[in-house]
Amino acid sequence: MSVKTFTEEFKIEAVKQITEQGYPVSEVSSRLGVSTNSLYAWVKRYQKPEPQRKQDDALQHEVKRLRQ
Repeated sequence: MSVKTFTEEFKIEAVKQITEQGYPVSEVSSRLGVSTNSLYAWVKRYQKPEPQRKQDDALQHEVKRLRQ
C-alpha cells in the first residue's frame, strides 16, 4: 500500500470545501480520494492560526528528535 503525500495547498483547499463551502466530510473524502480521518485531522490543524501551527510543528519536531 503506497502512502500519498499531499501539498499544504491541497490540504488547505480541502479544508475550505468543508469549513467555508459547507460540503460534508464524506463527500469531500470520496471526491478527492482522501480518508475521512485525514480530512478531520486537516480541519483540526488548519483552523489554527498559522503562528500557532508553526509553533506546534516545532514542538512535534523537537519531541521526535528527543525520542530518537
